[in-house]
Amino acid sequence: MTLIAPRVAAALPADEAQKLQYALHGSDDITVFVDGTVHRLPSQARDAVVDLLARFSRGEAVTVSSVEEMLTTSRAAELAGISHTYLRNMTDRGEIPVEYRGTHRRIRLADIMAWLEKQKKNSTADGARDHGNDGAADAS
Repeated sequence: MTLIAPRVAAALPADEAQKLQYALHGSDDITVFVDGTVHRLPSQARDAVVDLLARFSRGEAVTVSSVEEMLTTSRAAELAGISHTYLRNMTDRGEIPVEYRGTHRRIRLADIMAWLEKQKKNSTADGARDHGNDGAADAS
């Protein structure tokens, strides 16, 4: 397996960032030309390109890297924003599926992304529920 080093791009000069921000304002329609041929990007790729351009438009430096489909627990924990120990405990409880390569755990990127989406939905639902409870308390 070949590892490709991440690519780091410096922030755009302020005037270029401002032009890009203006161009992106209110639009996520990105047309990609490769050797003069128009390519329509799938939604995931389009979203990634828009995010990349938006970061440049805010004057941020950007690092682009690829993620393997099967992740080590350390990489999966990093992507999820949780500790390695917490992730291992979740795999032990069966909350996140895990595969073993010898004695090493590997986690599918899709499983981490699904877990993150579930956390996001639960957080949104909890916030709405808490907000609704505040209103109920006020009506008493």
